[in-house]
Amino acid sequence: MYQPAKFVETDLAGLDWLLARDPFVTLVTSAEGLPFASHLPVLYARDGERVTIEGHWAKPNPQARHGGPALMIVHGPHAYLSPGWYPDKEEAARVPTWNYAAAHLYGRLDATEDSAALAGIVDRLSQINEARIGSDWRFEPDDERFTQQLRGIVGFRFVPDRIELKFKLSQNHPATNVESAAAALQRQSSAQAHEIAELMQDRLARRQVP
Repeated sequence: MYQPAKFVETDLAGLDWLLARDPFVTLVTSAEGLPFASHLPVLYARDGERVTIEGHWAKPNPQARHGGPALMIVHGPHAYLSPGWYPDKEEAARVPTWNYAAAHLYGRLDATEDSAALAGIVDRLSQINEARIGSDWRFEPDDERFTQQLRGIVGFRFVPDRIELKFKLSQNHPATNVESAAAALQRQSSAQAHEIAELMQDRLARRQVP
């Protein structure tokens, strides 16, 4: 990922926040010289610097049989910024841009078809996501109707050996531009615009701490 120094995030709390906000990732592998991508819900855990991500594919998905390195893309909020929002737009000849937060994780996938491991992945995914929508459906590991369906999936465990976090939040602009653009984003109807505005204000506050 292209990483200008001002936009690099080094605190893994940023990754915690991204995956708590939206644990639905893009997983990219390569086979026969061509890239292949899947879009998947995942389970995320971190112990200090060690990150572990689990999930599963449908068994017919070719990616379930791909070996070698993998890239996992974690998507955060994003928003368009108009140059008209900057107080110095005329003197600095400002142009449009896009602010966003994202993470790229690099590592290798370990696949599994162990029924206990698969049941654990499905159970934890369902518990987390049922709670998000206020529902209470549960995977029943003792119900043969459910366990038979585990034969249709392949699980994975991904422990990245390199993590790149990019939070592009106008850190290359003077404070007055950041404040003005964040205020304009707060006036938009988009929830993502509001998230970006809050992140911009947070990074600006950090910048101004003596």
